[in-house]
Amino acid sequence: MADLHWYKIEEEIPEGDFIRQVVVAGKKLCLLRHDGIIHLVQNTCPHAGGILSGGWCKEGMLICPIHRYSYHLENGRGAAGQGDYINIYPVRVENDGVYAGFRKSLFSRFFG
Repeated sequence: MADLHWYKIEEEIPEGDFIRQVVVAGKKLCLLRHDGIIHLVQNTCPHAGGILSGGWCKEGMLICPIHRYSYHLENGRGAAGQGDYINIYPVRVENDGVYAGFRKSLFSRFFG
């Protein structure tokens, strides 16, 4: 994980399970807690552009509110037959808050 830059998520993190849009490093993302685990994923459904933070979770899947396409929270893969995926971002929980990991640019990786 040395090629990641960590950004603190400034929004308040509620207790219990939730789904909400957050902005981290200028990107609109979907932050959620499902079964006690915090996940951070892209906020736009690749199928039809639905806003995933308006959806819900069921059995480890994030469900898009538009056409009910579903995505595994652990690996981002769409359900069988969908042929698509969502981007998953690493999350780190620290004493002072929750952090999101973004890959450093190729330039940064070579030249710091």
